[in-house]
Amino acid sequence: MRRPAVAGKPAIAGKLLVVVLATVILAACTPSGQAGQAGQGGADDGGASGSGGTVTVFAAASLKSPFTQLAKQFEAANPGTRVTLNFAGSADLATQIFQGAPADVFASADNRNMGKLLDEGLVEDEPRDFATNTLTIAVPPGNPAGIYAFHDLEKPGTKVVVCASQVPCGAAIRNIAEETGTSLTPVSEETSVTDVLGKVTSGEADAGLVYVTDAQGAGGKVESVPFPEAAQAVNSYPIATVKGARNKAAAQAFRELVLGSGGQAVLGAAGFGAPQP
Repeated sequence: MRRPAVAGKPAIAGKLLVVVLATVILAACTPSGQAGQAGQGGADDGGASGSGGTVTVFAAASLKSPFTQLAKQFEAANPGTRVTLNFAGSADLATQIFQGAPADVFASADNRNMGKLLDEGLVEDEPRDFATNTLTIAVPPGNPAGIYAFHDLEKPGTKVVVCASQVPCGAAIRNIAEETGTSLTPVSEETSVTDVLGKVTSGEADAGLVYVTDAQGAGGKVESVPFPEAAQAVNSYPIATVKGARNKAAAQAFRELVLGSGGQAVLGAAGFGAPQP
């Protein structure tokens, strides 16, 4: 007489095996963006960082508009994650990081300041260029001082404001002045390009040298006077995760957002050029 119980065990084991195999197959077919609760978006909007918490981004002042937009996009794609932005001149930001400021991501307006952090071992991953920018002359509406070329900035009595030479926009201005033999006598040197723009929009200057993106972002508050010599000093913008980042996963996800097609679209709309090959 056969024992029914013995015949039933293989049947139960077989059913369990089918369930396990089905679960494995379904898991393999699930998109990674749907696997976690923290990231509901795709790679283009920085979703699926899976970390939550706060990610602190130190970014060049000229990136204020597009990075503010990208931060909102990142937070929407990663519920529970907050992006804290710190905008200033790249040299000031690099100094803050040297002094131990809690940055997770650094986005510089030049490779020189990024290189300083790299040399000191303060960068987690290899910096990657994500945008380019060039200078233009910003003047008040109507251009009352009659500035139409770079050499016009030499005219006696013209109140010109520029970036200080230690910040990227200032270094670019110095290169152009040397290449063209132009002697500038600015009434003020600022530590960030946004401060230069502020001097022009407030009526304190006849002209200021700013990035194309700053003039575009100012709307009707200034007019832009392009000059061909600007092509001699194109600034590249690198981004990297800072060594010892408190929220490394979110930092790297934000970096990928900036480098990806979603980030590039936002930067392009703000007037930034694509990174140079």
